[in-house]
Amino acid sequence: MDLQDAHGWLLEVLNGVSVQFHRVPGSSILLRYIKSSYQNDPIRSAVELFLFLFAVRYLLSPKYSTSKDRHVKLTEEEVDEIVDEWVPEPLVAPQTAFEEAENERRPVIVGPTGPKSKLSTGRLVTNVASYNFYNLVGNETLKEKAIQTLRTYGVGPCGPPGFYGTQDVHMKIEADIASHLGTSSCIVYAQAFSTISSVIPAFSKRGDIIVADKAVNSAIRKGMQISRSSIRWYEHNDMEDLQKVLASVVKEQAKKPLTRRFIVTEGLFENVGDMVDLAKVVELKHRYKFRLILDETWSFGVLGRTGAGVTEHQGVHVREVDMLAGSLAGPICAGGGFCAGSNEIVEHQRLSASSYTFSAALPAMLATTASEVLAMLETNTEMLNQVRENVKTMWAQLDPRSEWVHCTSAAENPIMMLVLKPEVVASRKLNVSEQEQLLQEMVEEALANLVMMTRLKSMPRGINVTGKEVGWEFQPALKVCVTSGLTRKEIERTGTIIRHAITKVMKARR
Repeated sequence: MDLQDAHGWLLEVLNGVSVQFHRVPGSSILLRYIKSSYQNDPIRSAVELFLFLFAVRYLLSPKYSTSKDRHVKLTEEEVDEIVDEWVPEPLVAPQTAFEEAENERRPVIVGPTGPKSKLSTGRLVTNVASYNFYNLVGNETLKEKAIQTLRTYGVGPCGPPGFYGTQDVHMKIEADIASHLGTSSCIVYAQAFSTISSVIPAFSKRGDIIVADKAVNSAIRKGMQISRSSIRWYEHNDMEDLQKVLASVVKEQAKKPLTRRFIVTEGLFENVGDMVDLAKVVELKHRYKFRLILDETWSFGVLGRTGAGVTEHQGVHVREVDMLAGSLAGPICAGGGFCAGSNEIVEHQRLSASSYTFSAALPAMLATTASEVLAMLETNTEMLNQVRENVKTMWAQLDPRSEWVHCTSAAENPIMMLVLKPEVVASRKLNVSEQEQLLQEMVEEALANLVMMTRLKSMPRGINVTGKEVGWEFQPALKVCVTSGLTRKEIERTGTIIRHAITKVMKARR
């Protein structure tokens, strides 16, 4: 067959194919589409042809199973060898030599805790290391009330509040706290620590913004971590820096979708002891349109005419605070925690706060104890006045008369934080661990003279955590808790012993 014959045969084949194609319904429409598409946009035709050929190839390609085991198979001996070589990472960091020595010498109280406590060694010491500010542990009326409640309700409800754990005493303590604070409603949690760490993630979620004081306690930090919100920090109790951070956040979010924004701070700071300027925080909150979450763990039951907290003490209306959280386990000497606010704020937590929904309710005897203590604070303000007088007496013995330490706590705070003066730290070039060692020696020297105090302690660092990840760290401090269970002379004597212990240790380490 020559070239002319081959050309003729090809034309006949193409003509036959064309005839058969035109017999297909809709073929004329397809041809017009291809011609017009090629004339208007030839690149588009090329892309469509490529996609068509790809689809044909995909449909005609052989099927294969995605469930085939492509892992390398190991023998039992190899598996055992790998398991034997594997070393799990420890859950917590190992104790340092300093921590081990401290645990070995830790005093153990035998019997009830009180202003005078008996140790396992048989010695009777003056106890300024507990939060028994009003000597409620030894109150016979509270003991009898707790015993009656225990016989009526049993040890605990054994169920979460949202199901069958709520009892009438729980509803009463919620109403009592709301009445004491002046809020619309209140919710009670079974654990003090998990109160604020559940309140924060119940309202602030991923994408929301939290502006927090750098010195907030570990419970607040845990709540912010759980919330997965964006965290912005401002310098401790620095209202000018807070204003700058709020203004920066508002400017950054101006053209972004609207998010929830919160300011989180404390009434009396657990790690420093000083007090928040609540009036200024409320002013900035309104100016920049933020919500305020206030943790009154250490100020509720301490500040104010009736112990209602920093709002009563500074004359700020409690409704200016969106969410007010507090503890019933510290100054109140009961157990659990609470969050007070509007009805909407409280009811939202009954299904959204994890520690309320998934924890057993507060034992009934702790609820009745808290109610009784609140009634005592409202009717007997002399309780608070006596503690405040003892705080002034202890201040006079320690802060102005010691050349080594000064108190960072607010004057109204019964928990006195005694830190080494900056000039002492600078002159001796003391790092954090050296300061802690000195303070521990002061604690042991005071205990040798029958006064039991303690140090400010933090949550241990995580494994492989760098200094940048830790962020703000508090200054090591002695912690002296003043109680009304001691007379003025006993307070003066205790303060003198603590001051002499500090002086003795510092002079011995020159």
